[in-house]
Amino acid sequence: MIVRIMGEGQFSLGSAELDKLNELDNAVVAAVARADAAGFSRALQAMIDQVKAQGKPVGAAELVTSDIVLPSADLSLEEASALFTGEGLIPG
Repeated sequence: MIVRIMGEGQFSLGSAELDKLNELDNAVVAAVARADAAGFSRALQAMIDQVKAQGKPVGAAELVTSDIVLPSADLSLEEASALFTGEGLIPG
């Protein structure tokens, strides 16, 4: 699975990491639903940190389609309300 972090590049993740990423995605969705800006920021940063820690960077010269696109950490709560709804960015 290829995950793009806006402004930071793409990372290859194994399917084993998807469950943890989905948990974090659900935490972001819940924080957005509560309009909890601090909780949203923490959960989004945790998602980004998880991808960076567990993923292998995809070389800039490689052209691969991203399966998941994460926004940058500076996304506002208002902007997030359009992205993180229902199942969030990661289905399942």
